[in-house]
Amino acid sequence: MDPKEARRERRDAHRAAARARRGEGGPARRRRGAELEEAILDAAWEQLAEAGYGGFTFEAIAERARTSKPVLYRRWPTRSALLLAAFRRRGERTRFPTPDTGSLRGDVVAVLRQVQRSRAELFALVAASAGLAFELDVSPAEVRAALVGTAPSHMRLILERAVERGEAGPAALHPRVVSLPMDLMRGEGIMTLKPVPTRAIEEIVDEVFLPLVRARSAPGARGDA
Repeated sequence: MDPKEARRERRDAHRAAARARRGEGGPARRRRGAELEEAILDAAWEQLAEAGYGGFTFEAIAERARTSKPVLYRRWPTRSALLLAAFRRRGERTRFPTPDTGSLRGDVVAVLRQVQRSRAELFALVAASAGLAFELDVSPAEVRAALVGTAPSHMRLILERAVERGEAGPAALHPRVVSLPMDLMRGEGIMTLKPVPTRAIEEIVDEVFLPLVRARSAPGARGDA
């Protein structure tokens, strides 16, 4: 099969599945409450992924969700509010347990790889939000907060375990140190708009993060956790 035709078939199948989830093609059914809200947020994410921010409009999302614009406006009065809600729901669906390989290096590499696998598409969308921060009044930091939510930081838990094992000192728990691996990988994704390769992930861990942790864990090292 021609590669273009194969991609077209996969796209059509994805759209058909999305329509089936929304109940298209069958008898109309009135949705309320959480069911309706989930359908709208699913439609919002699909619209964002397919049409980008330029096509992220209440009219298009309402049509895709088979509802009306007033229904959307009652829940999310602005496009920014709906955008953050769509990212928040997507973040909830892509959460995963903190890896536990038994070593600091293994845990950090594993969590960065897992983030890459589960949220690769999000890096490009978060990056794109920077260019529309003024139009939408939404910053990349707000998008990130919506994605991450209030769940405990994977990296914080990993470093706390490393301190308990004696692989790191308490000074390694400084917030800037905790956030460094994810910040570097996120920056790589934003700059390239491509998945971050395994080699780059390992360089972040081996050449930057672990030397910093060792330096802050050395006898006599100073730093507030």
